[in-house]
Amino acid sequence: MPAPGENMKINGQRLWDSLMEMAKIGPGVAGGNNRQTLTDADAEGRKLFQKWCEEAGMTMAVDEIGNMFARREGTDPEALPVYVGSHLDTQPTGGKYDGVLGVLGGLELVRTLNDLGVKTKHPIVVTNWTNEEGTRFAPAMLASGVFAGKHTLEWAYDRVDAEGKRFGDELERIGWKGEEKVGARKMHAMFELHIEQGPILEAEGKDIGVVTHGQGLRWIECTVTGKESHTGSTPMHMRKNAGRGLALITELVHEIAMKNQPNAVGAIGHIDVYPNSRNIIPGKVVFTIDMRTHLLDKLNGMVDELLERAPKLCAEIGVDFAAEIVGQFDPPAFDEGCVKAVRDAAERLGYSHMDIISGAGHDACWINDVAPTAMIMCPCVDGLSHNEAEEITMEWATAGADVLLHAVVETAEIVE
Repeated sequence: MPAPGENMKINGQRLWDSLMEMAKIGPGVAGGNNRQTLTDADAEGRKLFQKWCEEAGMTMAVDEIGNMFARREGTDPEALPVYVGSHLDTQPTGGKYDGVLGVLGGLELVRTLNDLGVKTKHPIVVTNWTNEEGTRFAPAMLASGVFAGKHTLEWAYDRVDAEGKRFGDELERIGWKGEEKVGARKMHAMFELHIEQGPILEAEGKDIGVVTHGQGLRWIECTVTGKESHTGSTPMHMRKNAGRGLALITELVHEIAMKNQPNAVGAIGHIDVYPNSRNIIPGKVVFTIDMRTHLLDKLNGMVDELLERAPKLCAEIGVDFAAEIVGQFDPPAFDEGCVKAVRDAAERLGYSHMDIISGAGHDACWINDVAPTAMIMCPCVDGLSHNEAEEITMEWATAGADVLLHAVVETAEIVE
């Protein structure tokens, strides 16, 4: 199939202007965004995206979980579409680019093809996946997970936020519950453009990350149980300090991750201490360990070592240990053909690039199970993300969208 010419490039200023316009919806308190899923701000962002897509000549469809699919027709009505997209929802203190770049980069791709009068054999569908962040309604990547058959629609509808509001009820309330059956669509391929959310590309001076794998993940909820007692009057040798168990396991997690380098990470991110009083020795600590790597055997080995050693460490100081895996997905290896299309595009356009492993979960990780999939990453300043100070440059965004354009158009096949 013919590759697009190296002079085919997106309009970087128009993409940037669209990013800044979307950022006006659900502004954060410190320059970023708070456009959490199924809020009024989410509904407003969706409406603007739909307006832009229809102005670009696309038709919009919405499925039962609120995924948005904007379609540009191809010349072959029987050809499966090439999908491209990410998500418009943000963290409570999120940035202007996480997810949004992938959605609006897809829109800009279509605008560019329209400008150039380029037709493709396969249709191109720009997608906004619902609730990728998973902040308001856990877990993350919820709607793409339903699409890929990882969760049932009914289970997703029954997720509740901190105020007890149901996902299904909120989806209806904001008016974005569609009628299309989730997962009924078939894909020729799918590409997702995303900021790296890490420091590697910037540190290496590379324009483009060619994502070969995603990291697998295990979230292990642990409970260490000791005995509450007075911090002043309980002798040190008679204490059953659950907080000390937390400290030992914190170091254990770090040790296991370091032992499994490269590309393995582990940390404790969420901690609840009981009774959480200044002068009471903790009687119980509940915390979640996040372990990730891109090799399944290595990931399982890390978890196995944790679950073997943690109970022994706790027993030595007189406290009990229990654990349950509360979140998981196996590491995806992205489609070799799609990855090659990304790498070839970067080389054709003269952008510096390197292979990279995604340290975060993305909708593409689930879609990879049902269709050939790949990801493209661009740098972000200091690797900062999930933070209102998240920042990229227009040049980085443009390079990423250029590579996206070329990979998608080559896969969708230009019609001469």
